[in-house]
Amino acid sequence: MAQLSTKIKLYCEANSKVADFGPEGNVALQDDSDGNGPYIKTWSVDGLTQPTDSQLASYDTAGDTAETNAGIDATRRSQYGDWSTQLEMLYKDQKDGTSTFKDHNDKVRSDNPK
Repeated sequence: MAQLSTKIKLYCEANSKVADFGPEGNVALQDDSDGNGPYIKTWSVDGLTQPTDSQLASYDTAGDTAETNAGIDATRRSQYGDWSTQLEMLYKDQKDGTSTFKDHNDKVRSDNPK
């Protein structure tokens, strides 16, 4: 099941709003450690009413997908290497007529499919 914050983010995006969970943000979550999990403590998203439990539940599947893809993206970013390494591969490919950069990126993507 998707995290509450992910479902709230998707709910806001679907309504052309932004959920800000920062210290001065428009949404605050709280977990009282009573086994009931997190809940919306405060909601002040301008022009958008606080979602009901059933509205949030409708974002479960999309939330699961978003969280899975975020994990895959993070893995891919770490495996692509830093910018200087990627630029060096591109430079050498252009200079030598090779496809090292493309081959490397294709392998990262095939090893971490979405």
